Amino acid sequence: MNKYVTISEISKILKLVDPLTKKPLNHVLRYWEKEFHQIKPKKINKRRYYSAQQIEVIKTIKFLLKDKGMTVSGVKDLLKSKINKLDDYNKDGLKAEYYKKLLKLKSKSIQEKIKKLKNYGKKNSS
Repeated sequence: MNKYVTISEISKILKLVDPLTKKPLNHVLRYWEKEFHQIKPKKINKRRYYSAQQIEVIKTIKFLLKDKGMTVSGVKDLLKSKINKLDDYNKDGLKAEYYKKLLKLKSKSIQEKIKKLKNYGKKNSS
């Protein structure tokens, strides 16, 4: 069974949160839904639910728009032409850069968890 995620949960995952109110910026994802036909959430009881595959597409779009500074039309063209599929073996490509960033974030998270575990062990060994 596939796990579906709500629009607010995706906003938090992508760190699309208002810094003052700490509320998720769901309107950004709704706008991207209108602009990119690749994003098609499942609607149940008027709520949006996204699959894991949809989340990856949204993460890619966010990376290209926010991190790489591309325009909406530029990202649309890139997704339409499927250049990303050819980009798999290019070490300097956009997809490679996206995966490098993703790996750095995951390794940083793992390092923090290891550090917490080590500190927890030190407190209990006294």
